[in-house]
Amino acid sequence: MSRLRIAEIFGPTVQGEGALIGQPTVFVRAGGCDYRCVWCDSLHAVDSRFRHDWAAMTPEAVMDRIRDLSGGRPLAVSISGGNPAIQDFAPLIALGRAEGYGFVCETQGSLAQDWFAALDMLVLSPKPPSSGEVTDWARFDACLTAAGAAPVVMKIVIFDTEDYAFARAAHARHPGLPIYLQPGNPEVDPEAPVCLPTAAARLRWLIETVAADGWFAPRVLPQLHVWVWGNQRGV
Repeated sequence: MSRLRIAEIFGPTVQGEGALIGQPTVFVRAGGCDYRCVWCDSLHAVDSRFRHDWAAMTPEAVMDRIRDLSGGRPLAVSISGGNPAIQDFAPLIALGRAEGYGFVCETQGSLAQDWFAALDMLVLSPKPPSSGEVTDWARFDACLTAAGAAPVVMKIVIFDTEDYAFARAAHARHPGLPIYLQPGNPEVDPEAPVCLPTAAARLRWLIETVAADGWFAPRVLPQLHVWVWGNQRGV
């Protein structure tokens, strides 16, 4: 029986970012990732040194936990990581959708999976230069193909002008994808408090940059979980 490496399952809470910001959601965070972004704030779900903390769960066990957390109400389920695309979430999605749950997956677009087509939304989040990673656009395009008719959006975190230029180029490459921009949070320690005035200044800079550039395609959003809960992990 196949098992999933799960770093944590939590909720319901509200989605803190992207196209579904504010939506009540249960989160399933997969363990393992093929990237090592320098500003990653979820290393507990990325770095293999934490693998002993990950649970090996059957899709049925994961669904049981989702059902318990949601009280049996069919909420949205967000599959994140790490990079969830390195695992097979098709059985979990099939179980949940049979009960009315909707599934959203966020991934950087480095690995394509057939189960993307079963999602209610695929969020592709290519990592900008500040991450230290390089986007393979052929692999990104393969993820789009794998999604089939499932809705796809693009979300990019912005730390500086180089990241902003990357986002403009990404949109020029895929102008048909709805695009969401959010200022990055440089504080990677989940126990460290976020300086809200600094976070506000980063958001204001991004809004003013987009407006001054006359680029009206993206939606610029805050990271809601940073503003409401600080920098706590698991929110």
